[in-house]
Amino acid sequence: MAVEQPGRPRNTRERFQILGDLIYDKMFHNFVWQSIFRSGYPNTPRNQMLAVATNVFLHLHPTRIHRTHVKITHTYCLGGLTFFMFLMLTVTGVLLMFYYVPSVDRAYNDIQAIQTDVRFGQLMRNVHRWTAHGMVIFVFLHMFRVFYTGAYKAPREFNWVVGVILLVLTLLLSFTGYLLPWDQLALWAITVGHGIGGSAPYLGDETQLVLFGGFEIGQNALIRFYTLHVLALPLAAAIFMAVHFWRIRRDGGMARPL
Repeated sequence: MAVEQPGRPRNTRERFQILGDLIYDKMFHNFVWQSIFRSGYPNTPRNQMLAVATNVFLHLHPTRIHRTHVKITHTYCLGGLTFFMFLMLTVTGVLLMFYYVPSVDRAYNDIQAIQTDVRFGQLMRNVHRWTAHGMVIFVFLHMFRVFYTGAYKAPREFNWVVGVILLVLTLLLSFTGYLLPWDQLALWAITVGHGIGGSAPYLGDETQLVLFGGFEIGQNALIRFYTLHVLALPLAAAIFMAVHFWRIRRDGGMARPL
């Protein structure tokens, strides 16, 4: 009669389970893993919560959300799609900057060279252009969704104001980028904006001097719009987006459906 020895695996399944436990222990209970991830592997509710709360990227989101928040019909992912458009614009904009000089003597020719001489240049410019249109559309749809579902009410009033600021920054990004091709369409469209700015009561002339660099559209206006478009406005938008995401968590996550 065979006597079963204690501690020895009885079948193949137990052997694989012991091997898996050994691999798990070596991978996640070592000095390297614990020096990077303080909370341990997220295989328990406590570790899952700590993994979100202690991560520099994930901590912007609540550790727990209501089940309605994961439904596509709750938000239609409009805020996330807007942020994705912003990332796409950043990537394509940086690539376009390698081939563009903000000079009235070179701007138009550079745009033509991007479309004809640069490999995938026309695709790159068209992706940037249509993504910019898409971002404006998604921002409006996102704000309509927030308004019609009452998600702007207490305690989310501050985040609604931040969203309005982001809407204004998005429109300014589109407006400043409109002049950069330096073609007839861009020139006369910005001329209309130049006249509107000059019609402002009390500060009309000052507005034209500060934003456009003078009383006509020229090199000063182009360099100002280029600086605003590639540096000041994207930086401001990124800061307000971070505040926007942070406030979503501080306000208890997304608002429930009405």
